[in-house]
Amino acid sequence: MNTDKRYSIGEHGSSSQNPDLDWSQIRETITMLALAVAQVESSMKDGEQSVGTLSASFTDMADYLSQIRNLTAKVSPESLERYKSVIDETTSNLEKNVHNAVVAFQFYDRISQRLDHVCQSLDKLGTLIGNKASLYNPESWEGLQNQIKSSYTMDAERIMFEHILRGHSIEEALEIYRHHFDKEDNIKDDQSGDEIELF
Repeated sequence: MNTDKRYSIGEHGSSSQNPDLDWSQIRETITMLALAVAQVESSMKDGEQSVGTLSASFTDMADYLSQIRNLTAKVSPESLERYKSVIDETTSNLEKNVHNAVVAFQFYDRISQRLDHVCQSLDKLGTLIGNKASLYNPESWEGLQNQIKSSYTMDAERIMFEHILRGHSIEEALEIYRHHFDKEDNIKDDQSGDEIELF
């Protein structure tokens, strides 16, 4: 497992489900902050991929359109058959790039939703910390964790959440997340075939 340390948050992990004499609201807060960092980091990485796909798709589309323009300028009734297969192949490649761009846009929308969940979670954390009755109550922390966990739509997010609560480093949780996220995406790709849903 990759152990490169990028983040300094340490000494986290939740014991709100089984509080003992070492239970601390400070440790719970640090755990929730570590979770937020992991969520933002995973969203940024996924966003980079999405933007990279969009950039490459649009660059390729511009190239294919230029090729089509150049080819059609050369086409005459006599040469139509000669250029037909080249134009067909180029438009097929253009179609694939449009498909990739649509998928990247959908992916970007999912990232926005995940970042919104982070904002909501931090808001709930702030509310809990601001209420002295909740701040020192392990059940309130467990309730917050359950609310956050129930907002996840992907198994990869839930698995990352569990790793942070168990005290694993942010880097370890991100590596586990990436592994499960890639596996989920591969399963969805296999099941979806060529159909795409336009927003």
